[in-house]
This record gives sequence, C-alpha cells and structure tokens, in this order.
Amino acid sequence: MAARIKKGDTVVVISGKEKGKQGKVLEVGAERVMIEGLVPIKRHLKPGRSQANPQGGIVEKNGTIHISNVMPVDPKTKKGTRVNVKTLGDGKKVRVGKSGEQLA
Repeated sequence: MAARIKKGDTVVVISGKEKGKQGKVLEVGAERVMIEGLVPIKRHLKPGRSQANPQGGIVEKNGTIHISNVMPVDPKTKKGTRVNVKTLGDGKKVRVGKSGEQLA
C-alpha cells in the first residue's frame, strides 16, 4: 500500500503555529514528520558530551509535527490536497492528488 506522505514530498501545514507554511519532508516516523525549516527546537548541551560539539552550548534542530497536521501539495494547483491511490495498468500503485496529477 502506498503511504500518504513520504520522505521528499512537499507538504503544507494545516494546523498549529506553523499553519500555512510549506516545506520538504526530511523524515517520516510512526506518527510524526520532520519538515525542513519548520518547528525549530533548541537543545542545551553540556561540555564534553559530544565529539561534534565538545564545548557544549545551544544547538538548534528541526522539530516534528504530527502527520495529521500536514497535507501533501498538489503539483498542479500548488495547494494542499487529499491523496488517492490509483492502480496503473501494470498493477503498480501510485499516489494522485484531487486534480488527477501524480504526486512525486
């Protein structure tokens, strides 16, 4: 079965403080997605805990959003769309938006 949202998709946030913003999906978990440039979170690191950042400090990372709060962007209309799964003649399943355009 084809998933509704996959890594690399462009999505629009439909609720929450980031509502209306678009971004590329970096990672998809069980119920949450990480979107490039959205929901920044800060983590405080103690000195000596990491080889990448031995002096410690404040590190900014991408946070996650619940998968129900994002919607794939239709490539034709450039707006959020619900996803249908269409079976092609060769038996392959593809995701299509409401405009009928195939999602990436």
